[in-house]
Amino acid sequence: MEFHVLTLFPEMIRQGVETSILARAMEKGLIRLDAVNIRDYTENKHGRVDDYTYGGGAGMLMQAQPVYDAWASVQARIPAGTRVLYMSPQGRRFDQAMAQELAQEEHLILLCGHYEGIDERVLEEIGTEEVSVGDYVLTGGELPAMLIIDAVSRMIPGVLSNRESPEVDSFMNGLLEYPQYSRPEIWRDRRVPEILLSGDHARVDAWRLEQSLERTRQRRPDLYEAYMREHPPAPHKRRRRKKRPASAGEEPLPGTEGEAADPGEKTPCI
Repeated sequence: MEFHVLTLFPEMIRQGVETSILARAMEKGLIRLDAVNIRDYTENKHGRVDDYTYGGGAGMLMQAQPVYDAWASVQARIPAGTRVLYMSPQGRRFDQAMAQELAQEEHLILLCGHYEGIDERVLEEIGTEEVSVGDYVLTGGELPAMLIIDAVSRMIPGVLSNRESPEVDSFMNGLLEYPQYSRPEIWRDRRVPEILLSGDHARVDAWRLEQSLERTRQRRPDLYEAYMREHPPAPHKRRRRKKRPASAGEEPLPGTEGEAADPGEKTPCI
C-alpha cells in the first residue's frame, strides 16, 4: 500500500513514520511513503503558498494552485479515482472501522492543511473526503496524517507479527481491551490474577471477555451500549417444574403422569 502525503513539512512526516514497526513494513515492501512538498509546486517566486482570506479575518489560507498541482503530480502516476483524505476537524470521525476500510485501498492521498486551512475551491475540485481525528484543532494536518498511516498500516497483512496481532486490540470487537500482565508474577505486592496462571484457555478467554465488558462499561458507556445492542444476552431458559407423582389412592390430575389431558378440559389449579 502506498501513502502519498501532500504537506508543507515532508521531513516531519518521514521522521514520524519511518521508525519502529512501520519502518520494518517499509523494508519488507508492504507499505510505501511518498511525502510530497506542496511548496515545490508554487508559482510564487518567493515560494509562498498562502495569502490573506477574502472577507477579512485572522490568519492566512493555503492557496488553491500549489495544492492542486501537487495533487495532480501524484494523481498522474497512480490509478485514477484514488481517495484523497483532507485532515480537517469538520470531517468524518476516524475510528477503527474506518482504518479497516482504508486498509483495503492500494493507494491513499492524505492532504495536510496549515494556517487557517485550504482554499475551498481546490478541495471541491479534487474531491476530497474530510477526516477528523478528534474534536480539537491542531496547527496542521501532519500529526493526523501520521496517526491514520499508523492505524491503517496495522491492518495490512504482514505488517504485524503474530505476537503483535491486531485481533485483540481495543475496538477490534467493539470493546476496550482487557488488562494485560507480564513477569514477574508478583510486583510491589501486586499479584497477577490467578486465572491467568491456570493454563485453562477457555476460562482465561471467558475472564478476558468479562474484563473487556466491565472496562468498557465503566470507561466508554457509549461503546458498551452499542455492543450490548448488537450482542444481547441470551434469554434465560425457564426450568420445567417436575410433576408431582400421585400419592397412593389419589387420582392423577389431567395432563400429569398417567393420564393425557383432555384438550377441551381446563387443568384445575393446585
